[in-house]
Amino acid sequence: MTVTNFGLLGEGYNNPDQPSCMYRQYPDNIKEQIEHFSYSGLWIGGIVNGEKHVSTAIVDGVFDYAAEGFEFVSNGDSVRVRSSILTSPVFDTLAVSHQDLIARFHDRKDVVEHTPMGLDIVLETYAWNYSFADAFVILNYAIINNGTAPIENIYAGIWADASIGNMNYTNIYEPGGGWSWYDNLNGFDQTVFDPVKTDDLEGIPRDIAYQFDADGDNGYSESYLGISVLGASQPREYWNSHFNQWPWVTLSDLTYPELVMPVDDAQRYDKLKSTQPIRPGFTGYSSEGFPTETRSWMMLLSAGPFGSVQNDLDSTLWTLPVGDTVNVVFAVGAGFWANSTLTNDPARRAILQGNLDWAQKAYNGEDSNGNGRLDPDEDQDGDGELDRYILPVPPPSPQLKIIAGRSRAELYWNNSPEAFEDPISREEDFEGYRIYARRKSSSVTNEWSLLAQFDKKNEFGYNTGLDYVRIKDDMGNPSFTVIEGDTFHYKFTNTGIMNGWPDKNTYAVTSYDTGDPKTDLQSLESSILENMTFVIAGEQAAEGNDWQPAVYPNPYRSSAVWDGSDVRSRLIWFTGLPAKSKIRIYTLAGELLDVIEHDASTYSGGDVDRLKALSARNPVMSGGEHAWDLITSYDQAIATGLYLFSVEDLQSGVVKTGRFMVIK
Repeated sequence: MTVTNFGLLGEGYNNPDQPSCMYRQYPDNIKEQIEHFSYSGLWIGGIVNGEKHVSTAIVDGVFDYAAEGFEFVSNGDSVRVRSSILTSPVFDTLAVSHQDLIARFHDRKDVVEHTPMGLDIVLETYAWNYSFADAFVILNYAIINNGTAPIENIYAGIWADASIGNMNYTNIYEPGGGWSWYDNLNGFDQTVFDPVKTDDLEGIPRDIAYQFDADGDNGYSESYLGISVLGASQPREYWNSHFNQWPWVTLSDLTYPELVMPVDDAQRYDKLKSTQPIRPGFTGYSSEGFPTETRSWMMLLSAGPFGSVQNDLDSTLWTLPVGDTVNVVFAVGAGFWANSTLTNDPARRAILQGNLDWAQKAYNGEDSNGNGRLDPDEDQDGDGELDRYILPVPPPSPQLKIIAGRSRAELYWNNSPEAFEDPISREEDFEGYRIYARRKSSSVTNEWSLLAQFDKKNEFGYNTGLDYVRIKDDMGNPSFTVIEGDTFHYKFTNTGIMNGWPDKNTYAVTSYDTGDPKTDLQSLESSILENMTFVIAGEQAAEGNDWQPAVYPNPYRSSAVWDGSDVRSRLIWFTGLPAKSKIRIYTLAGELLDVIEHDASTYSGGDVDRLKALSARNPVMSGGEHAWDLITSYDQAIATGLYLFSVEDLQSGVVKTGRFMVIK
């Protein structure tokens, strides 16, 4: 989901490479790659000096950033990214989730017909890549009154221009392509939470505002968008959630006269603080009480009243004094239809409900007793407050070390996941390891192949045991290997891989647990991204004097399979090199074309364009090979012909020669 620093969510389907609100982004089945809204955004309303005011990130039909509706603006900071994944380049000990986004904005924008309240907003979004928690994003809004007057009875809402569609069905980026914006239906799911799993919310309705494509587009759009309110800085008994909908830019409607677009602050505030009439069984309404006519329906899910000071005489009145802050937390989620019927009912919404229930449980800070309440031994940081955003987690991926060789990659990893204690169950539930490889030049995560899987011998899994990959001593007892000061307990060798191929060989080793039958939680697996390692196989660094350098492919033919699209992305490899050596390349006439310094301890391919992107990912190199782009030191591409080269071992002084052919 696209998150901005001016209160807006989504990007309006303007960029085919950037999802607006998509689930899933990288599916195995393209029918599951579904967009859910074009734009969505924050609405905040309150009463200042007796008058109703609302600041909005977006309203119906307005896409001009200087117009009324676009009333939040960035405070000048870029959207920050941080991650709780240890191997992430943006790892941060303060991160809550696998990907936190932090955006800051305010409503003090010079817009005609807009009266700012002096709000500063800090939005933190949280997202996880666990299989049970990858279908929602939590939106944690801190609302700060930096105006000149107190704000009474604040209501916060998420407006959404939802439209469920699949680019693979009718691609809106192709001429004549696009799905219908007008075949959607909305609803408000007020089924109650499971009291067994969330007894702190027993009897409380979920209050999920949702939308779906009415006919599912031949199976390409069988998904729900759901938005729910998870909580606030005030206890749940002091605020309510509200749902409203209306047709796109519709001011009056004979079929649904009460469902009209609010056009000013007073009307928007009234929408925020009330729920539309529910009319089950009326003409034009479903049995659940919502319109049955497909249209481009807007959604508004809101909650309130909020504030930091409660009125002594009336508990329904709240005030946010200047300088104070309130916190409101929403979740935006998706869920595939639980069945393929065209009947929208709670049974078909079961997956959406389950996904947003996990968002609710994450917010609740559910402890090992499953009650979402603070127990003394559950206060992990000792601050006396409930620890929120705690989810069941798999054991971490092990530390991985790979050694590249000729047509092979040797994977070593340690046993650290085996002592991991789940923060919810408080049990060491490690079950096994999975080894993955990716053979395509792509970053799409679903293209990974499972090479092998090994699990403990117990009542779970395949019971293969771990002995096949366990490092053993001469007596056959479990042992370990120390590589560059790190200790490793397991080894797996992948053979028959191609030497010298950029991005061709990528590996990861994950760990997984037993799952939790008590909560119907399936086995959880660590992320491939935690120790994903790129490898370029090839000859290891030559030792002694018994070595002979060579070039491949030889002859080199223009536009080789691994070449890129331009002259600077061509590639040949010098192989059989000593660890520290110097390569010199000549014409047959003896003209020196280029000199290459090779150091196996530091070389990562960054001196040629074809490998620069890979070099930034710290690939494992074999040590005895070095790439060349066929560009001379004079920045000229070499022509067809026969070329000579020499390799000098910088440690022994020995020089050896060879030749290669280029055919264009």
